[in-house]
Amino acid sequence: MSDRFFLDTNIFVYSFDQGATAKALRAAHLIRESLTTQKGVVSYQVVQEFFNVALKEFAQPMQPADAGQYLIAVFRPLLAVHSSQALYADALFLHAQSKLSWSDSLIVSAAIQAQCEVLFSEDLHHGQRFGSLQVRNPFL
Repeated sequence: MSDRFFLDTNIFVYSFDQGATAKALRAAHLIRESLTTQKGVVSYQVVQEFFNVALKEFAQPMQPADAGQYLIAVFRPLLAVHSSQALYADALFLHAQSKLSWSDSLIVSAAIQAQCEVLFSEDLHHGQRFGSLQVRNPFL
């Protein structure tokens, strides 16, 4: 493994949440750190899930032009894992072995494929391990 880390979708969503100030600040810090150090990673799934929420469910939905700029400035430098047959096969195996949801299986498999040491997510159990990948909830 490396010192790379994977950011789950909730990190990006919280960075825009004006009602959860502490989480928004922590999320924004992680995003800045991922861009500054070039050690942060996301998958295509994170991008899709984020824009699904940002364009429809934010209190003030993100405008397409702003989404395009966010895609270029934030997601493009972080996007390291694209959909592939290998990713789906790994996620299916993980889903069967661990009983994770399909969505979580894809996230964990993408983090493993990107050779990350840490998966920052609120959706999985803090401290949970998948081989040498460890889940950390950054909001605890």
